[in-house]
Amino acid sequence: MVEFCDSFVWQVMRIEFPNAAREDFHWAQARLRIGSAADNDLVLAASQAAPRHLRIDQDRRGWVLQVLPSADRVYVNARPVRERAVVRAGDVVSVGECRMLLRDDDDPALRVAHPVPAQDRCIVALRAVAGPLSGRMLPVQDGLELGSGGRCLPGLAQGEPVGLRIGWGEGRLMLESTCASARHPLRVNGVTVQRVALQCGDQIGVAMHRFVLEAPGMEPEPEIAEPVPRPADLPEAAAGPSGEVWWLIATAAALALAIALVLLIRF
Repeated sequence: MVEFCDSFVWQVMRIEFPNAAREDFHWAQARLRIGSAADNDLVLAASQAAPRHLRIDQDRRGWVLQVLPSADRVYVNARPVRERAVVRAGDVVSVGECRMLLRDDDDPALRVAHPVPAQDRCIVALRAVAGPLSGRMLPVQDGLELGSGGRCLPGLAQGEPVGLRIGWGEGRLMLESTCASARHPLRVNGVTVQRVALQCGDQIGVAMHRFVLEAPGMEPEPEIAEPVPRPADLPEAAAGPSGEVWWLIATAAALALAIALVLLIRF
């Protein structure tokens, strides 16, 4: 993570190229330009992309992908994007034959997981955002198993065993792979995992399926700043502005001096 002005934290973007002999691409700026022209930040082959094909901007909404004019459409998780889309870590962006996996730069297994109170676990669910189950909400409750041995994961060919399990352990919501697959690894925010503690907003991906964890009770409590105590009012503050107080003091001194002079002359 990289912190910028106004206490706004932007993510370091990492792009992986699945099934391609190309190194991962790292980016930590506010805008990423992608195309076949040499002046782009990420250069693709001319047979795959227009000279200026798309850009990804980071703002308070997250990563916003915009398809530039004269470029062919872009696909996000196999869905066409003609103009603009909000993308997140774990999404696959396709330009021509090039597939780019957006992912977190940090391993989610290294995060500090905070325990969740028992009363907040009943509202945890998976929201399917891509794949055959798109649009459905899957409540986690005491546990949820998908794939091998559990609820079916549609869209996979026969003989492709893939499975995952989500359950509570020591107050934490744990995700684990029940049937590892080299072809369809289990990912959290684009990073391959075997077993990891989940956080609200994580995107779980396996094959063409994408699930976002909806768990309001797992979000950290906002820090409440203590009000700064007001200083006690001084007596002169009640008398009026500071200029008025000094004027009164000067007037009283002048009157005292005048009275002293009168008494001195008289006697």
